[in-house]
Amino acid sequence: MNEELAKITAQHPCYAADAQHTFARMHLPVAPVCNISCNYCNRKYDCVNESRPGVTSEVLTPEQSLEKFVRVKAALPHLSVVGIAGPGDALANWEAVKHSLTLIREESPETIFCLSTNGLMLPHYGQDIIDLGVKHVTVTVNCLEPAIGAKIYHHIHYQGKYCVGENAAAILIYNQLAGIKLLAESGVLVKVNTVMIQDINAKQIPDVVKKVKSLGAFMTNIMPLIPAPGSAFQSLPQTDMKAVNAMRDLCQTHLPQMRHCQQCRADAIGLLAEDQAMKFRSIQPGAAQKSGLRAQSYRVAVTSRYKKLVDLHFGHAEEFHIYETDGVECRFIETRPTPKYCLGTESCDEAVAVKARVLQGIADCDAILTMRIGHEAEQRIKEQGIAVVEACSSVTEGLLQAFHQLRHEKEQAENVLRAI
Repeated sequence: MNEELAKITAQHPCYAADAQHTFARMHLPVAPVCNISCNYCNRKYDCVNESRPGVTSEVLTPEQSLEKFVRVKAALPHLSVVGIAGPGDALANWEAVKHSLTLIREESPETIFCLSTNGLMLPHYGQDIIDLGVKHVTVTVNCLEPAIGAKIYHHIHYQGKYCVGENAAAILIYNQLAGIKLLAESGVLVKVNTVMIQDINAKQIPDVVKKVKSLGAFMTNIMPLIPAPGSAFQSLPQTDMKAVNAMRDLCQTHLPQMRHCQQCRADAIGLLAEDQAMKFRSIQPGAAQKSGLRAQSYRVAVTSRYKKLVDLHFGHAEEFHIYETDGVECRFIETRPTPKYCLGTESCDEAVAVKARVLQGIADCDAILTMRIGHEAEQRIKEQGIAVVEACSSVTEGLLQAFHQLRHEKEQAENVLRAI
């Protein structure tokens, strides 16, 4: 670590234990969307009395982030760090994150920037992070083996695809390790967080620490599992702190260990042990969705028998269930009756008219989510500017898959336009 980096790191309360009583940090909740589903996570909004990662009572635009930073900095002169820690993943919301940090950098060049990420998109945005001047990045790495990862992660959304099981875990782990190496080789201090889950990944944690050390990680932070209500792991016991500290002691021989982590909210403000976020809350609990500050919402028509599973062929549907999703929540709007797209023996003229009525019934939707669809129907729907998403899953999972596919297609289109 060079002298300049050592100087700013001494003012970072997460990276330097001595700084936790002197310097404050501020988490900006500008990243509502996540691209993976961890079984220990439940990203819940408007829970002001709950302190854990993934929780916030507001989601901010980049401009609101700058406004809030100015207010907080005026009240807390000892504020040294601005971090992005959710409530989703920083790199799944990169444009908003990048814009937020750019605005604050123009206002306050001396402010230290910090990002937390699951690492899925690090190989794609790692160079952007470096170019932006971010010197502290936290990557959560919970295992090295896909078989273990399949028990921790339900699915990932990657490059427009929905992946599950060991395949999903293998992609995630590979990208995490590649991203850590890229950042560390460019002088970024990487802190690796690991959630210790007894009987699932605990035995592999020393190997995780050794591996990330070999890639250039600066320190590791072994954290206890906090069973979040509503998560897949809600019934698991919270990891005993004696076991966590014993693991930290074991791993200390390989890398420095963070022992003062507060597992903060995504909107935390102040000293680590003295959160003052409530004093600076600009939006009342419950107002984030009403004020339209979340990620862009998409309207999706779903073919489903009972609104539980995506279990119906597009051509057999007699009604479409219409939802809106912003990548965090899925809101049911209405059910619309529709004639069947597949008409069997009817005349060609009648078939054309019926098919036109079917498409007209979903004309205001961004996508159709269905179990299966014929080639001809798929092409006609796409010609109307409506995306087609095939899934065999619950409606909620399918809607999140549709959101990420639509978002990915939008980003690709924007990249093409920028290249012209």
